[in-house]
Amino acid sequence: MITKPVMKRIRVAVVVMMAGLLVGCGSTDPRYSVEPPQISFLPQGVTDPADVPDETTVDESCDPLASYEPVQDPDGPQLARIKDRGRLIVGVDQTTYLLGYRDPLSGEMDGFDIRIARQIALDLFGDEDAVQFKAMSSAEREPALQEQSVDLVVRSMTINCTRWENVAFSTEYYRAGQKVLVPDTASDDPSDLVGEKVCSAEGSTSLRRIQQELNAIPVSVRDWADCMILLQQGYVAGMSTDDVILAGMAAQDPNTKVIGERISDEPYGVAANKNHIDLVRFVNATLERIREDGTWDDIYEATLKSTLGDASPPPARYRDE
Repeated sequence: MITKPVMKRIRVAVVVMMAGLLVGCGSTDPRYSVEPPQISFLPQGVTDPADVPDETTVDESCDPLASYEPVQDPDGPQLARIKDRGRLIVGVDQTTYLLGYRDPLSGEMDGFDIRIARQIALDLFGDEDAVQFKAMSSAEREPALQEQSVDLVVRSMTINCTRWENVAFSTEYYRAGQKVLVPDTASDDPSDLVGEKVCSAEGSTSLRRIQQELNAIPVSVRDWADCMILLQQGYVAGMSTDDVILAGMAAQDPNTKVIGERISDEPYGVAANKNHIDLVRFVNATLERIREDGTWDDIYEATLKSTLGDASPPPARYRDE
């Protein structure tokens, strides 16, 4: 039989032993140390520094803005194939507010580029909903057209001579310009970005101008929204791309601002496979119509005017054939 004094001594011994274990666990004994996991909070696909593409500035010597004469119903195998399918397949952006995005209230795609694509479907099928949108990054645009996984790309795609070697463009449907987005507490002078990291999308024409015009270090990501994440994290000092894209970003985050003058002109065109000239002619006929009947103005007013102010549709230029 254990007496009360003995029981008391046992309890004290147990308490002392447990206290010793707890102290040991808190010591520098490597048996009890835990290394925190190395977790990266950067978006996937960040390249720092970016792989800057070859020179892509607009070279007027090749007349890049001149496209094929419009034809309302041209003969051609590509147009016939689309009509037989019963819908148009268009590569777009779904992450850029004002240009191409999914409306959180309706769940529908909307934006300036989206509405341009719907007008092409309207002329082709008499139904602006006869279009299938495929979301893609800037770098995926040309491969998608070459592989024919889409019929057209309407995704803020700048017309230039280098790209004409790989795809065919419509006439210009919008004229943007590259600017810079920074935190609202930052300087209003883009020259203060010299030597700093500035973000843009991989495969875009903006990366080279970040390097050449801003003398900054280009960092690339897959989508514009990822640039905004890097900016909010303080990983980059700014992001630079077309002013229409930046306007949508600034509208979503009031803690940012667009600064400086345009460092380039960015003429947007609807892109098709290089060999699908019949489809390009049809698209140009649609663009002619919406310039003339006021539809372009209606689309601009509904999407971009409140942020970017007044604008007019760019005039069409055609090749001498």
